[in-house]
Amino acid sequence: MKTTLPYFLLGILLLMGAISIPKEQKQVPARPNILFIAVDDLRPELNFYGARHIKSPHLDKLAGESLVFDRAFCNVPVCGASRASLLTGTRPTRHRYLGHDTRKDSDNPTATSLPRLFRENGYTTISNGKVYHHANDDVAAWDEIWRSKLPNHALPANRPAPVNGKGNIRGMPYENIEVADDAYPDGDLANKAINDLKKLKGSQKPFFLALGFHKPHLPFSAPKKYWDMYDINSIQLPQSYAQPTSTPRQAFHNYGELRNYETVPKKGHLDPAMARTLIHGYYASVSYVDAQIGRVLQELTDLGMAENTIVVLWGDHGWNLGDHMLWCKHCTFATSLKTPLILKVPGQTKGQHTAAIAEYVDIYPSLCELAGIKAPGNLEGESLVPLLQGKARKKDYAVSKFADATTLIKGNHFYTEWVDDKGVAYARMLFDHTNDPLELDNLAEKETHRKTVQKLATELREKWGKDYLIK
Repeated sequence: MKTTLPYFLLGILLLMGAISIPKEQKQVPARPNILFIAVDDLRPELNFYGARHIKSPHLDKLAGESLVFDRAFCNVPVCGASRASLLTGTRPTRHRYLGHDTRKDSDNPTATSLPRLFRENGYTTISNGKVYHHANDDVAAWDEIWRSKLPNHALPANRPAPVNGKGNIRGMPYENIEVADDAYPDGDLANKAINDLKKLKGSQKPFFLALGFHKPHLPFSAPKKYWDMYDINSIQLPQSYAQPTSTPRQAFHNYGELRNYETVPKKGHLDPAMARTLIHGYYASVSYVDAQIGRVLQELTDLGMAENTIVVLWGDHGWNLGDHMLWCKHCTFATSLKTPLILKVPGQTKGQHTAAIAEYVDIYPSLCELAGIKAPGNLEGESLVPLLQGKARKKDYAVSKFADATTLIKGNHFYTEWVDDKGVAYARMLFDHTNDPLELDNLAEKETHRKTVQKLATELREKWGKDYLIK
């Protein structure tokens, strides 16, 4: 028989605290994990950006679960500098973040990097593969640093050979052989990442797991099955295979990175047959790295960890595949600056695209906001989180720099100035992507665009960063 207390007695007991009525328990979500994926030399020539000839099913699936940034730009189109800038949330200057060999510890030693901040806030931080250019850079940011010891060529005959008894060249620029996926560093990296996820599943701490995939960086070494996905006879040189006289000569270079590989001529434009083979190899390498990333993402799902893991995937800069008759990066054409950027936030993203301009210094504050971590005061970007919520951002520009050239991207304008140490311009170019997305008609010296140039020149100096000219 169920007994009940009289209402007056119940009231007395409540006032005395002798009994309590349980309150509805709110489940506090765990701090999100971060899977931070960098892909070397990955240009936004991908299926989910409209390049239907590219076979990238795993990246396509991730994009379908993410917010896709259709207008994302690196701040420096060279690997070491781009990574140091992104990971510190600070811009390149005339004297900082200059080349591929950049070290965060040398160029910005006092900055608290993104992984260092997450480690200080209770995250397990692991660096696998090429995250910074140098494995021993910013070591205090990581609980573990790992890189594959596998060579970039599976066949010894394709590897670097001595030159005049001194130094090494880089071997063949591509490799197309029947070999297992994990015969190359990126397959090895995927294996390591999968093992890490299994270990991290049992941890009470959230993780910041950074994966730096090497492909589609040169050499274009990928198992034959990925080469077989593409018909070389259907591959053509790009529409922008031209160097108009209106474009400043400073905009072009000799693509020395590629010249270091065997069979590549030391000067002059490439033979069309070699050019198409290199494009073929690049596509194969994209499909190969797509498969490796897919393995990691599948493991994340299989382990039941995807629901609480933010995934951000970015290419460190663009890459020229004959665009402007150039190869590699190292310039400020859009083909070097425009990058893939996708951000998956469980429960918030589902394949949306945004045309808002994003730049890589914006990634650091975005991840801080999503993880509930207070961002340092020295960051030069702004959070992208409003875009996740379908809101507009006040910030609507990007600034990128390589050598003396600095580019302001605002609206459909790409405005570049080559400046000296005093900030005085000695060459310039302006492209309007509304009518000229291939950047073949430099408007900077045309009288009809004089006022536009003056306005953009002023705005470039306002936005290129307070430390731009400081040594």
